[in-house]
Amino acid sequence: MDSKQPDNIDLLCINTIRTLSMDAVQKANSGHPGTPMALAPVAYVLWDRFLRHNPRNTDWPNRDRFVLSNGHASMLLYSLLYLTGYPLTLDDLKHFRQWGSKTPGHPEYGLTPGAETTTGPLGQGVANSVGMAISEKWLAAHFNRENQDLLVDYRVYAICGDGDMMEGVSSEAASIAGHLGLNNLIWIYDNNRITIEGSTDLAFSEDVALRFMGYHWNILRVSDANDLGLIERAIRTAQQERTRPTLIILDSHIGWGAPKKQDTAAAHGEPLGEDEIRAAKKFYGWPEDAHFLVPPEVEQHMRKAVDRGKKWEEEWNARLAEYKKANPDLYKQWEMLQKKELPAGWDAKIQAFPPDPKGLATRESSGKVENAIAPLVPWFLGGSADLAPSTKTLIAGETDFESGHYGGRNFHWGIREHAMGSILNGMALSKLRPFGAGFLIFSDYMRAPIRLAALMELPVIYVFTHDSIGLGEDGPTHQPIEQLMSLRAIPRLIDVRPADANEVSEAWRLAMNMKNHPVFLVLSRQALPTFDRTKYASAAGLHKGAYILADCEGVPEVILIGTGSEVQLCVGAYEQLKAEGVRARVVSMPSWKTFEKQSAEYRDQVLPSAVRARVAVETGTTLGWREHVGLDGRIVARADFGASAPIKELMKEFGFTVEHVVAEARALLQEKKASTRA
Repeated sequence: MDSKQPDNIDLLCINTIRTLSMDAVQKANSGHPGTPMALAPVAYVLWDRFLRHNPRNTDWPNRDRFVLSNGHASMLLYSLLYLTGYPLTLDDLKHFRQWGSKTPGHPEYGLTPGAETTTGPLGQGVANSVGMAISEKWLAAHFNRENQDLLVDYRVYAICGDGDMMEGVSSEAASIAGHLGLNNLIWIYDNNRITIEGSTDLAFSEDVALRFMGYHWNILRVSDANDLGLIERAIRTAQQERTRPTLIILDSHIGWGAPKKQDTAAAHGEPLGEDEIRAAKKFYGWPEDAHFLVPPEVEQHMRKAVDRGKKWEEEWNARLAEYKKANPDLYKQWEMLQKKELPAGWDAKIQAFPPDPKGLATRESSGKVENAIAPLVPWFLGGSADLAPSTKTLIAGETDFESGHYGGRNFHWGIREHAMGSILNGMALSKLRPFGAGFLIFSDYMRAPIRLAALMELPVIYVFTHDSIGLGEDGPTHQPIEQLMSLRAIPRLIDVRPADANEVSEAWRLAMNMKNHPVFLVLSRQALPTFDRTKYASAAGLHKGAYILADCEGVPEVILIGTGSEVQLCVGAYEQLKAEGVRARVVSMPSWKTFEKQSAEYRDQVLPSAVRARVAVETGTTLGWREHVGLDGRIVARADFGASAPIKELMKEFGFTVEHVVAEARALLQEKKASTRA
């Protein structure tokens, strides 16, 4: 080791973290040992001297948040959690990366007690941390009161690596954090200069400090990752910053102490090997043949976190009790927010839309519904990626969330869809009810955080407008084709493409009631007729995912299935076929995922297996529709990209007309008759 030695107990704790990490990776024969070996000193100092948390209550609202963004170093986190008294056992560490263990290859929210978010896809964790820091600012502005001890007062710490810095999402998120002046946010950048392929010189030569200065961050540097004094001074200085987030650049050596693999890519993504581990342990002054050794004095020292955490939470609970007396209405809000509950009557102001042949664009009706919800759910908030005038997502009468004005509910993410998605996850992890908006085509830019929201079962709401070739003259670069189906492919993510204004109302009811699933609303730019619900079925059928909108007497000869703007084509075709004496049925299918969750009996009631003549209509890819129409059915869809032209011309050229739907239905019926004669 170098000459700047820590005290003996500190060194013992640090080396315990290192050796536990090495041993777990070696036992699993899989993982990343080098980064935990390098970062053990800074992680130890942070957790031992600064982090306010309670290991016995991982959901204490006023805890500091710690995010390990370079999630491949997960054994660093697991070692810290175990040693400080979280509900992990030594056996859990021994079962690292094994089936059913609480210690997966990368940290997973909801699986490992104390893991604040799911990390691994690089850049996502630090971007989540921005959402967490934003949440602290908003919660403090909304709930804290002058002349009282603070109810909300915590910091957000994130450790990240070279890979995080290279991913574009970290740049977007850092730019937002600097613009907003999030002084409660501290990133510790592990500058070890090694990635899987080798030295970062291969692909990364930028001046990170200069870049972050441009983002308006406070920049600090620790030139030796083993110097606990420098680390402590840097963190304390960061805590004193009043107007900017802080980046601490930590110069480290990956695989510290491993004689052959230190500062090499070999220490990054594979076990060190028994001989190298023995040599590293010898370098640390550790028993070379010991495995998963936790000296009793280390356990005694680090488990002090339990008593500290208990004391901190008890003090906070006393403040909460006083707060309840002084602010009973705000306390009720606080309780509901923590339990993910909604106020009674939260949807009372959502209007029923009258029949209208001209109707509204569903983005327009969505804006009306959103603004009916917002006054009754104060922690419902969000914004758009520079598209609020188009997505209709501005909350009327509310201020903007900006630096120094953290009580606003309208967020301006700028043209940063990727960071928006990741930040929304951090906000949802903080129990807020966030929404983010943009054009459906640009969901491609935020697919990674959407997938992680689904994996973590976070109730984020995505408002995607301009949903089809109906966008018209903007052309194929802006017209989504495969996006809707590709989002439907994400497990646990709920899709809703409403057909008219009243389905929009029900879509928002569905989305707001989701506690454990993200939902994406897919909305039109063009006006859609509002159906006469005295003539057609209630829009409440949306909650079943698909429902019979219009029907015939007896068993239908043909079923017309549509989503969103194409339901009107199905209704038009239905009326024409009905006039011709054809028994037809219209099924509105706004949510595939919700329909899949219904009973087999209900699904067969809506789409009887005996009726094989089915026509599906959707202005997107054909992929996936065979499941609902079968091999005998027809699909009126778009298997190629769109084009630049007025909407009416596009719809006609691509076959999205009542006449074409009718023709497809007739052709199916003719085939059925021919096969019957044969």
